[in-house]
Amino acid sequence: MLHELRTYTLTPGGTREYLRIYNEMGREVQTRLLGNLVVLLTPESDDLNQLVFLWAFESFEDRARRRAQLMGDPVFTEFRKAVRQLLVRQESRLFNPA
Repeated sequence: MLHELRTYTLTPGGTREYLRIYNEMGREVQTRLLGNLVVLLTPESDDLNQLVFLWAFESFEDRARRRAQLMGDPVFTEFRKAVRQLLVRQESRLFNPA
């Protein structure tokens, strides 16, 4: 099992708009192709302009295959274009079970 923690830092006030566009354009295709979205979180302290996604994959190879499919999907490409102006930074960290 491999977990990926993806953190998106957004423009001030951009969280609500990102989530609106995500739910309309991106969520279905992303969860269908990537699989197991464990949780989608918004912080209550520190940097409030963030979204934190936790994904679970069978292996690093499973993640690589699924991410390649996602990046090749035209619907997801349109979603990415729609939210690009809201993104300030994105981080990805991979974790193995301890």
